[in-house]
Amino acid sequence: MNDLPARTPEESQVERPALHICVTCLRPDPDGVPLGRTLYETLCDRADAGHVILQPVLCLAACGSGCTATISMPGKWAWLLGHLDPAKADDLLTYAGLYAASKTGAVMPSKRPSSLNDMILGRFPALLPTSQEPT
Repeated sequence: MNDLPARTPEESQVERPALHICVTCLRPDPDGVPLGRTLYETLCDRADAGHVILQPVLCLAACGSGCTATISMPGKWAWLLGHLDPAKADDLLTYAGLYAASKTGAVMPSKRPSSLNDMILGRFPALLPTSQEPT
């Protein structure tokens, strides 16, 4: 069970991006504290809870990409992010602000903090269909 509390603002969550941070990946140190846990705790210390929702998750199944997270908001593309570490926490929060301000959730590489130029692992549609009929 996850023992880390989610950082959720009291106001509507619809207007804020949600960052889900994997807190279980042991890369690069399989014997140490999970890097994602340290990133999550660093983000909690630095984030204004009114601007971003921070949610720890137990696994994002992207362990080959180091510390990972997702960012999402209703009506926008959701992104799987990798190659993260606690030193990038401030840049990740800057990116979250840019993401929130974007119309579709796309933040061009030239607009992202340079430390995050390799972080995009994949994107997902804003809404997935609940069912699909065979064609």
